[in-house]
Amino acid sequence: MSTLDPVAVFRIEAAECLEAIETGLLDLTHQLDNKDLVDAVFRGLHTLKGSGAMFGFEALAAFTHHCETAFDRVRKGEVAATSELVAAVLAAQDHMRALVDQPDANHGDTGSRLLAQLQAAVGGKTAAPAAAPVPAPAAVNAAPAKKKNSWRIRFSLPANSMANGTNPLGLLDELRDLGECSVRANTAAIPPLGDLTPTELYVSWDVTLTSEQDRSAIDDVFIFVLDDMELSVEEIDAAAAALTGPAETMPVPAPVAAASPAPVPAPAVPEFRPVEAVPARREAPAASQAKAAENVRVPAERLDELMDRVGELVIAQSRLSQLASASADIALRSVSEEIERLSGELRDTMMVLRMVPVATLFSRFRRLVHDLARETGKVIELVTEGETTEVDKTVIERLADPLVHLVRNSIDHGLETPADRLAAGKTEAGTVTLSARQAGGEVIISIKDDGRGINRERVRAKAESSGLIHPGQPLSDSELLQLIFAPGFSTAAAITNLSGRGVGMDVVKKTVEALRGAIDIVSVPGQGSEVSLRIPLTLAIIDGLLVRVGSGRYVIPLSAVEECLELSLEEDLRSRGRSFISLRDSLVPFLRLRDLFRTGTKPDVHQKVVVISTGTERVGLVVDQIIGDHQTVIKSMSKLHNDVATFSGATILGDGSVALILDVGHLVAAGQQQEAQLRVAG
Repeated sequence: MSTLDPVAVFRIEAAECLEAIETGLLDLTHQLDNKDLVDAVFRGLHTLKGSGAMFGFEALAAFTHHCETAFDRVRKGEVAATSELVAAVLAAQDHMRALVDQPDANHGDTGSRLLAQLQAAVGGKTAAPAAAPVPAPAAVNAAPAKKKNSWRIRFSLPANSMANGTNPLGLLDELRDLGECSVRANTAAIPPLGDLTPTELYVSWDVTLTSEQDRSAIDDVFIFVLDDMELSVEEIDAAAAALTGPAETMPVPAPVAAASPAPVPAPAVPEFRPVEAVPARREAPAASQAKAAENVRVPAERLDELMDRVGELVIAQSRLSQLASASADIALRSVSEEIERLSGELRDTMMVLRMVPVATLFSRFRRLVHDLARETGKVIELVTEGETTEVDKTVIERLADPLVHLVRNSIDHGLETPADRLAAGKTEAGTVTLSARQAGGEVIISIKDDGRGINRERVRAKAESSGLIHPGQPLSDSELLQLIFAPGFSTAAAITNLSGRGVGMDVVKKTVEALRGAIDIVSVPGQGSEVSLRIPLTLAIIDGLLVRVGSGRYVIPLSAVEECLELSLEEDLRSRGRSFISLRDSLVPFLRLRDLFRTGTKPDVHQKVVVISTGTERVGLVVDQIIGDHQTVIKSMSKLHNDVATFSGATILGDGSVALILDVGHLVAAGQQQEAQLRVAG
């Protein structure tokens, strides 16, 4: 079995750490006086610096140190948190990401430029004399001289610390960075060589530190291991500190030194009682291991491979069920039912593993909105709703770029400048709302703004001048608004960094259609616009309703099915030319799939109507027979069938034949269009 590359693991964890730092910075933008947020950003920078140094990313550690120091000064009240400081560290965070991904690349003078920007943000708030020269970027560390204090620090780490990635030498190095340091190692707990476990830690330390830093700087060294260690910090006078002697007077012995002809029984590690209410608790090794095992990092490729195997298992199970139903063997039927149950449970478990909350997608846009607000001079508030809605991870990955285009478009075309908003009687700040909700087998992701709305006249004029429509061609409002997704379409007066080239919205449409989704757009002049993406929850396996139309078999996603009705031949003939059924005091249009697919067969005597819906819209589908439910493994259509909008994919049945999967959204739209035509004709 292949093992994960430690550097690859570090890059994954560094990416998570950078995301946490970015989130803290963006939160801090709105609450500059929030000490908890300042501490959170500092801890993130501290972790990134320490981990980078541990894994050999020296450039990352050195660069991050300056940002950490800047926030350390904010924590201590030496400088105030400002929007300029947040912007500087956000820009620096992008450079940190580049140093993680490409540590050996030539990044030019980016680092120096960013450090100068950071120094300007921090140095501008210092109380330095006016005549003082401007310090170099590294002078972020500069601070007034302080009184030196002496501390006695005694600590021990859990036995499994090194196995879990904690390097005690790194902690000692950080203590040395604080000032004059004397370190004594307590080796009494090291067992005889025969009883020694190489991966376990038996050494504790007694450190005397003389530093200008206060107690909080010492706590920061142990901030990420404090809950699992034993720590005692006591302030002592200079005379007591001098008695400890030079540093490293008791070096840590090599493991072989613990072996002797007559080993002395090792006493337990001395317990240090915390002096200043420092949290000190040690979990049992079993509890620590259980806690670490709660989350397992698995490469996405392995989940994809597992899903493929589950899909093949579902197809094989369908074949077994068909053979068992045709057999009189009771034992075979029993085994078939058991395998069907187990494969269903395995499929459901697999689907849950692939589901990801859309919060992971929405969180990316806070930084985008922050940067665009600074670039455009607009005041923008980002609101997110329904972050807990879960979608297949593949859908999340593919939606990232389309949503970027939609958000940028809302900010550039939709939201007005603060002056224009005030003149229109609106608040100075424009609002962009990202929301997600589940509707049947779909998730609906909406991007809404409270801006100026879409100018229909400009859209029509641009479409006519581009040859997309004929001059004066009649279009419904929905059809007119859909023109903005045409290739090369843009109503921008000039090309900017945000928009104007007419490629973004085309990318949105192609991506959503590739996901078997659809786009709805609503816009009210002067009030804003809303673009809704209707996307399937999953792209792998679904529950379907298997039906027969003529001699062909088709699958309807079960999540979209509301109910099934019987349609006699007499009722079918009576409704010719009208195509409506009465369903609990409401008229529902229906489509005859036999006519739509041109089967050339006569209808069955007892036809069925399958009522499907996408949210509030409902349409009936007339089929010849309902065969039953079917676990459907979705297979993509070939490139030759990309233009066939009626079907979203195909699946393999138990007998090896192929059944096409109906595109519910397309069929509902076709039914609504037919209903509108009938009403106009009536």
